[in-house]
Amino acid sequence: MRINELVQRLKLPFRKEKELYSCLYHIIGFYPRNIAYYKQALLHKSMGKRNENGRLVNNERLEFLGDAMLDAVVGDIVFRRFDGKGEGFLTNTRSKVVQRETLNRLAVEMGLTELIQQHSSNSSHNSYIGGNAFEALVGAIYLDQGYQACMRFMEKRVLTDNINLDRVAYKEVNFKSKLIEWSQKHRVQLEFRLISQDKDRQGSPVFLTTVFLEGVQGETAKGFSKKESHQLAAKATLQQLKKKPQFIDAVLAAKSDRMNEARAKADADALKRKEKEEQRAKSEEEKKDESYLRETRRVIEESQKQRQAKLSGTDNDEFDLSDIQHDFRQPTREDIIAAAEQAAFQGAE
Repeated sequence: MRINELVQRLKLPFRKEKELYSCLYHIIGFYPRNIAYYKQALLHKSMGKRNENGRLVNNERLEFLGDAMLDAVVGDIVFRRFDGKGEGFLTNTRSKVVQRETLNRLAVEMGLTELIQQHSSNSSHNSYIGGNAFEALVGAIYLDQGYQACMRFMEKRVLTDNINLDRVAYKEVNFKSKLIEWSQKHRVQLEFRLISQDKDRQGSPVFLTTVFLEGVQGETAKGFSKKESHQLAAKATLQQLKKKPQFIDAVLAAKSDRMNEARAKADADALKRKEKEEQRAKSEEEKKDESYLRETRRVIEESQKQRQAKLSGTDNDEFDLSDIQHDFRQPTREDIIAAAEQAAFQGAE
């Protein structure tokens, strides 16, 4: 153990803070110089603490600073580790390290979440409190001991003990698939809209894609292929869904409006079908009634004709020829001989 660290340990002002110093040493690998930065990094806004001027004090400002420092430090490390790799590879690798899920897991595994001051009821509603505190911790390290201290912390405590950078770099994370899965789970309409397709100064194609959820604009991202622009836009939109409750509210409100419109349209279509069916049934009934009336009219008219014929004395019975019969068959030779013999016989009498 270094001498200055021993001196710092001996100079710990309060017994109550010794445990905090010890825990921080276990997490970051060195003792803090200004413990106030780290206390603020571990203070969640749900505590509602205020300073002597009455202003709220929490870790959100340090979270902002730590987020920027993480991008710089991890970008530095990735740049040096993967010599010769292109911008897209380096950007994706850095994104995988600093993404909210990774930071939240690091906070849990390193014991940082145990030190966060927050209301217990708040922990179940925000699963990224740990990741936010991790960013705030990096911001505190930067203010306390500078950029190089941040670099040592990330290289020795994070990328050596907790993250295999090579494995992370070559692991494919399909953010688009995750966003599609989320949209299907919540029955939300998802669209990846190509906004523009241009070329950069080197003549390489550049695609600009925007994500829309239920027609609500999400994030826009640029990539050197459609697939890359989709992935980056999906990743940014996933982060927006996690960090901005108002964005989710807008999406769900648009979904509700769409479903209400769909229901209204379905009801209107059903009413039209019912009216059409009723009209068809009515038409069929009218046709049946009309056919019945025609047949009834025909029977009545026929009956009237028969009655009129009887009254006028022109009954057709006296002209009935149904009892008159005549054989229109051609006579054969035998018929002719028989007739001649009969005639001769009758003449002899």
